[in-house]
Amino acid sequence: MSSKRFSKAASFVAAALVATVLAGCAASGNQVAGSDDAGPPVTGGTLRFAVLDAPANLDPHSGSSYPESLITSNITDKLTHQNPETGAIEPWLATSWDIDTELTEFTFHLRDDVTFTDGTKFTADSVKENFDLLGFGDKALGIVPVTAYWVGYVGTEVLDPTTVKVTFDRPNAGFLQALSLYFSGIVGHSTLQLPKEQRGLAQNLVTTGPFVVAEHVYQQKTVLKKRPGYNWAPASRKHTGEAYLDAVEISVIPEAAVRTGALRAGQVDAILDVNNTDEAPLKAEGYRIIPQLIPGRDISFDFKTDLFPTDDRAVREAVKLGWNRDALAKTVLTPSYQVSSSAVSSRVPGHVDLSASLRQDQAEAEQILEAAGWRKGADGIRVDDQGRRLELALLGINNLVNNKPAYELIQQDLRKIGIDLKLNVLPIPDYTAAATQQKRWNIQVANQSRADIAVLEQVYSPQYTNSAKLSPEHPLYQEAIDKLSAVSKTLDPAERAAAAEAAQRFLLDEQVLTVPVYNPAQVTAAGPRVHGIGYEAQSRNVFYDTWIEPR
Repeated sequence: MSSKRFSKAASFVAAALVATVLAGCAASGNQVAGSDDAGPPVTGGTLRFAVLDAPANLDPHSGSSYPESLITSNITDKLTHQNPETGAIEPWLATSWDIDTELTEFTFHLRDDVTFTDGTKFTADSVKENFDLLGFGDKALGIVPVTAYWVGYVGTEVLDPTTVKVTFDRPNAGFLQALSLYFSGIVGHSTLQLPKEQRGLAQNLVTTGPFVVAEHVYQQKTVLKKRPGYNWAPASRKHTGEAYLDAVEISVIPEAAVRTGALRAGQVDAILDVNNTDEAPLKAEGYRIIPQLIPGRDISFDFKTDLFPTDDRAVREAVKLGWNRDALAKTVLTPSYQVSSSAVSSRVPGHVDLSASLRQDQAEAEQILEAAGWRKGADGIRVDDQGRRLELALLGINNLVNNKPAYELIQQDLRKIGIDLKLNVLPIPDYTAAATQQKRWNIQVANQSRADIAVLEQVYSPQYTNSAKLSPEHPLYQEAIDKLSAVSKTLDPAERAAAAEAAQRFLLDEQVLTVPVYNPAQVTAAGPRVHGIGYEAQSRNVFYDTWIEPR
């Protein structure tokens, strides 16, 4: 090995840290989904699966909602696989890789036995075509680059039919993990030639995964069928060859009570987005409850520093201290979830427990506001010296069962200290549209699933998503870039852990650019005949190992 290169084994240095974190979470028994030890699997049958939201965009490169990425996670393969139980980055369509010491060049050695659903062969040219579109976009086709994961992308070079070299203009320690994400699913040539509005149509999807989309009726159902001849799953999966199931029929049932009723009535075999009040009764009735915490950035109040009054650090600090996390755990969440202890999930390597600063102290919050010139008005809501109310507009998504109840609890607590939190909790399509309305929202609430500490740079750095809206003129602009980019400049476990801690303290303690609320989980309930229900590392349901006992 030359002095400029790491072998694939060396690239696992960071994965060892991931494995340590995830193994610790798995020990609690409800954070990482495991097997149900039901005996030898049986092939055949259709799994009837119900979800809360309707998948609208089936394009693997841009469908970002949970139901969309659930579909694309089952029809596409990636170059790398992140083991959901150990956190290790493992081979998939790439058999091995080499990384230079600057973490800017990644050379992948590819399988030569993979085909797309249209019969064409997967080659190095397939990788280049996918990566160039992800990294550069295509204006003529209306495709924008996936900038959150591809900042600094220089290009992909085909070295031979089974070897490619990917180059960045800056270190990218999280790249191997990013390639395991649902956004990185490999798509066939004919799909990549289509404009944006056609790429996500079921009939146009050419992929390499174990299932294909056989039918898609928006807001009703999506049917996946087993792909004959599939035989290139990651080695750590529970079997090889084709999927066990013949088909998966995914139905959209928005109401939680109706989903649970459909499960009890035998109309569906399993449901996602289990209502909190249904978890214990369903378990007592013999249904299997399968939760998995979503790694990445927790459900968090991200403050906009370009808008009054969240441009005031005192206001942000008061929001952090002004609400009761114990009440959240006891009245809103179940044991399937966790109250946040940092800006990232405990399933993310480099997570630092900052619970001591994420506490309720309404007296201190009020002192901070008083010292900053915020006085209580006649209605109990504070005003500044210009008479402007301490009113915060919040935009959130109602795609998770705990979101709105959690925000309402916080709203009630903050009102006691003189903050009027205005809630706008919307379905995914409405949220997406509302999020484009600049300088309307003081707080935007969402989570970002990614089991790598680079998620903090991805979400908060001004070079990426810039969730805090730090302008180049803002005094924190360069400091944010420096502290957040440090997590991507090394794979050394100690150095990366130190950078991770500094990034979390910068976001939560030093500048309070975000206030995490809770670590969401995906919670599936399955009937006793259903086995092998599981999740990939980012907690999207995958059905490759799922099977059903015959009646």
